[in-house]
Amino acid sequence: MLAGWLSTPIIVLMKTLVVGDARILYDDSGSGPAVLCLAPGGLSASRAEVWSRSPWNPVERLAGQYRIVVMDQRNTGTSWAPIKADDGWGNYANDQLALMDHLGIETFSVVGMCIGGAFIARLLADAPTRVNAAVAMQPVGLDGNRDVFLRLFDDWRAGAESGHPEAGPDDWNSLRHSLFGTDRLVWSVDDEALSGFDRPLLVLQGDDEYHPRTVSRRMAELVPKAALVERWKKPDEVASADEVIRGFLSEHTR
Repeated sequence: MLAGWLSTPIIVLMKTLVVGDARILYDDSGSGPAVLCLAPGGLSASRAEVWSRSPWNPVERLAGQYRIVVMDQRNTGTSWAPIKADDGWGNYANDQLALMDHLGIETFSVVGMCIGGAFIARLLADAPTRVNAAVAMQPVGLDGNRDVFLRLFDDWRAGAESGHPEAGPDDWNSLRHSLFGTDRLVWSVDDEALSGFDRPLLVLQGDDEYHPRTVSRRMAELVPKAALVERWKKPDEVASADEVIRGFLSEHTR
């Protein structure tokens, strides 16, 4: 999911938040309106350092104008949380909101890439009044590719299982179904929920099996206050995309 991107990390996480049984690593830098950045990399690698491999890196691009909050999602090799049968997308949203509560940030914008698009959708469903605006960069989603995501889960489980003696096969299987066993377009919320979102959303179009173009387009169609950016990843497209994203966040920041 990260092939072809730059590989030099630029972030060293220094802080840990304990949320119940979970330990979430994060960093918080700069001043101004807050932007929560939810990194790409899937279940195994949605960590802050991975932003350095993105064609458009919000940690660099928004520095100096915004308060930037980054985090390693649970069970990505650094942050840790127990695996339980009733886990699902809501656990990630709870971690994210707990971090913002811990930092004293009531309202914020969100930038998420890849799996970050699913995280954004869940935040918009669970805490719409907290989010000023959101930017979903090549969101993951369902378009005849369920097996791709089930294999993604199985690969993640194979690497993480030894660190979870508390979890049995039923716990893992239940989580697998909760994350990728439904017919939801963006995995994390029912399709009907998308048409009820009232926050501005900017979707940067995906173009591969993890981030189908059809998912980006449909998400932009269903969310009432959404706009679509079709070209943004190539070197000669990044500057214009940067202008659009900055303008969007500036317009909708409160």
